[in-house]
Amino acid sequence: MSLAATVLGRLDEIYPAAADPDRAVGARAYMRDQFPFLGIPHPRLAQLDKQVLAGVGPPTGADLVAVALGCWERPEREYQYFACGYLRRFIKVASASLLPTVRTLVLTKSWWDTVDTLAAHTVGPLVTRHPTLVATMDAWIGDENLWLARTAILHQLRYRDHTDAERLFRYCRAQAGHQDFFIRKAIGWALREYAKTDPIAVTSFVRSQESQLSPLSVREALKNIDSR
Repeated sequence: MSLAATVLGRLDEIYPAAADPDRAVGARAYMRDQFPFLGIPHPRLAQLDKQVLAGVGPPTGADLVAVALGCWERPEREYQYFACGYLRRFIKVASASLLPTVRTLVLTKSWWDTVDTLAAHTVGPLVTRHPTLVATMDAWIGDENLWLARTAILHQLRYRDHTDAERLFRYCRAQAGHQDFFIRKAIGWALREYAKTDPIAVTSFVRSQESQLSPLSVREALKNIDSR
């Protein structure tokens, strides 16, 4: 049995056995009825994931793809959470060829809970390790799909002093007029995170673009700066 088949098989045994139907109703409502849930709280998921991976060696790049896509095929949201955590944990074994799979994940069962994790903890590290993928980010920021654009905006979220500020600001300008909450929020969030590294640059950028940025983006970007 392949590693991916072992992991997915264990998930199918361990997760349903821990399901809580009453909690599942609340979890689904919190996510605006976007997805069904098993009703397993995150602390319990962390414990179960250790059982799933007990004695299982590190994956290959192909295993990462198979596990991620297999989890995305399963209906309950907890399986997608496992996939996001699995990719994050083993991102160092991934090559640039993982990005098309991540694109599929971003575009499928799309919502902030998985997209943001994939952006910051899978796409971001991939682009760092494979700089040629910057061209893909340049394409995603102009994509009509808001989740791809949000991923491009957020992929540098954990870069801190390694952030390409010019690229971050360019992406924010490119989507400054977007009408969707999730893009406006992403712009503000990305700028707010970078402001922890360079508050002067962020303040200067926001003030120069204030007429173009939404009030939400401006407020989020300057939240911690203005409170100093």
